Amino acid sequence: MPSGSRGERWEKLFAMQAISRVENGHRKRKERARRTHRLKMLLTKGKLPYTPTIMSWLSVALNKPSSKITEDDVKAYLAAK
Repeated sequence: MPSGSRGERWEKLFAMQAISRVENGHRKRKERARRTHRLKMLLTKGKLPYTPTIMSWLSVALNKPSSKITEDDVKAYLAAK
């Protein structure tokens, strides 16, 4: 007979997933901060048109489609942050 019932295995699985989410959440928070810092540095060095990675991130940050982002929007974002 296998050790543990199906319910016990499910409970253990969900408990491990919860722990994993907490641990990964702390790690991802630091990764997001590093990425934001890195992309802001690239914004200050370059000018439009930026690479797709920067435009995608900037689009989310400005809540605006990347095709509608202007140099004035970028300057205002950098001044505000």
